[in-house]
Amino acid sequence: MIISRTPFRVSLAGGGTDLAEFYHRSSGAVVSTAIDKYMYITVNKYFDDSIILKYSRTELVASVDEVEHPLLRECLKRVGIQRGIEITSMADVVGGTGLGSSSSFTVGVLHALYAFLGKFKTQEQLAQEACEIEIQRLKEPIGKQDQYIAAYGGFQFLEFMPDETVRVDPLICPVRTLDRLQEHLVLVYSGLTRKAGPILRRARAGFKRNDDVLRKMREQASVLRAELQKGHVEAVGPVLREAWELKKSLAGGITNPQIDEAYGAALKGGAIGGKILGAGGGGFLLLFCPPAQRKKMLGRMPGGWREIGFRFEPEGSKIIYVSK
Repeated sequence: MIISRTPFRVSLAGGGTDLAEFYHRSSGAVVSTAIDKYMYITVNKYFDDSIILKYSRTELVASVDEVEHPLLRECLKRVGIQRGIEITSMADVVGGTGLGSSSSFTVGVLHALYAFLGKFKTQEQLAQEACEIEIQRLKEPIGKQDQYIAAYGGFQFLEFMPDETVRVDPLICPVRTLDRLQEHLVLVYSGLTRKAGPILRRARAGFKRNDDVLRKMREQASVLRAELQKGHVEAVGPVLREAWELKKSLAGGITNPQIDEAYGAALKGGAIGGKILGAGGGGFLLLFCPPAQRKKMLGRMPGGWREIGFRFEPEGSKIIYVSK
């Protein structure tokens, strides 16, 4: 039996510039960090030649071509397993909430399957193969940041180049800077889940006419990296606030009355800035708030919104259990 553990992520700046529609014209960049919320994948030999898959539902099929879950089917094909396998998934956070869960799932499944076969894959290989499965084979309207942060972990400045290469640079700054940043960031859950695909497809359709917006978002990632390297944690709040305004201009459905109400209440309660994570429409709101104002701010949040504690995660996908 093999168990992999793969982190989810929080993106601070540059989201959207990791899509090919943008980085094929001009390199994209994202500041993103892994967090201590995980996708767990268990892989074990099944007692006969069938394939059994357990996620939000259960599949029992005779061959890989019969698998209905698209990510599991393509991962099994990628590694060359045709039958006789059991895969189970569990997660700390429900999917569809903007934490990159689908890509963490893909990276984690690939990692566990390769380990089951006794094969080692680097972080780069896991990220590349996950991108190939999600973006090229399944035509998901997503970018590359989630696969890379899931594979590498840590606090990263990711650059997406026109030739399809990805540069992964750890954000180098004093430990105290990241500690202070952690103290200022608050994650609150809306209680709303959504399908990212429709929102992202609308955003992608308007990328050419929103090129200036995306260039500003890409520049925000570079500015944020520079400010954090200098120890200027207070710069994060205004960057998040501007990023949210830019993001909302990309497509309809990114925000809604519930999100607007919660965001307005957070600002009145002392938050400096924030934004919805992922495609928008629900999920998690990331807020930058001075620690002294945290309790007041949370007290102003509308009913149904709740804080979810988190820490930065320095490690990417890893194998945490191997049985003989």
